[in-house]
Amino acid sequence: MNIQRSNPINISRYGRSRHKTHDFEELTCLRTTESNQSFSPNLGSPSPPETPDSSHCISCIGNYLLLEPLAGDHVFRAAHLHTGEEIVCKVFDIRRYQESLAAYFALGAHQNINQIVEILLGDTRAYVFFERSHGDMHSFVRSCKRLREEEAARLFHQIASAVAHCHDHGLVLRDLKLRKFVFKNEERSLVKLESLEDTHLLEGSDDSLSDKHGCPAYVSPEILNGGGRYSGKAADVWSLGVMLYTILVGRYPFHDVEPGSLFSKIRRGHFSLPETLSPKARCLVRSLLRRQPAERLTARELLDHPWFAAWAGPTAPPCAGHGRGEREQDQAVPEANMEEELEQLFS
Repeated sequence: MNIQRSNPINISRYGRSRHKTHDFEELTCLRTTESNQSFSPNLGSPSPPETPDSSHCISCIGNYLLLEPLAGDHVFRAAHLHTGEEIVCKVFDIRRYQESLAAYFALGAHQNINQIVEILLGDTRAYVFFERSHGDMHSFVRSCKRLREEEAARLFHQIASAVAHCHDHGLVLRDLKLRKFVFKNEERSLVKLESLEDTHLLEGSDDSLSDKHGCPAYVSPEILNGGGRYSGKAADVWSLGVMLYTILVGRYPFHDVEPGSLFSKIRRGHFSLPETLSPKARCLVRSLLRRQPAERLTARELLDHPWFAAWAGPTAPPCAGHGRGEREQDQAVPEANMEEELEQLFS
């Protein structure tokens, strides 16, 4: 695959260090003693590495410090060596990093999509640095129960804008869900798509796919029905509909702890919308959660829906809380456990 970069990314190679630490062949190990705490005065003490000895160890690479892991053994909290600015580092095998990052290189920069800050290449690994985030949309909606329409419109427009940009450039996301979108700022007013690593790059205008990939709570009926290929972009739009419903209502439109029952509900496509939602909001949700893929709005058409224009003015506080007489158990967004338990069905 030929990879073209539409926006400049600083990619550099650094020399091999004489010291080795854990599985990082090229990194210098810095013990967390008082003598090196000045490298990052604003950071807390890192967690112990998962090694036979329990000593604390910070890895230094280029102008960055790699601190404790955030997800598995390939995503780390990091900090700039001189400024202390917090950042995220993802570690890839040097032989496969271009394939893993192909979507970033092919896609033009967008304010609602996480961007690569810098890439450092070692002998066996590539270290890719991204800006940090401030929590994800799933956790935010769950803590708020649901969002007021004006706040939901502002955040969901950013989500849909990221998806439309991907679709316009031949990228199908496949695994769309609230947890994939994170906040760019502490005020939680700016949203970005956290990762492009599970996406599918189209080779032409045909967006048909055949693989079953995604979170069951967000999967579209045509994927469950089987029967060969389906439109990847239309399946993404269905997932957007599930996201919008959850943001506005505070629960999934289709939810069941039993996989078979959950999939039956999705295939039928029956869901209810509270009368407290505005007519435009109900219209938009129904335009996305249509059983027939061809009847759904495209991600680009979605951005022009009148619901967004209706809430173009100043926004109210983001958390709506519960209305009078509503039962909390009916309005609670489920924990992520259901997603994690069912994701194996689509692996």
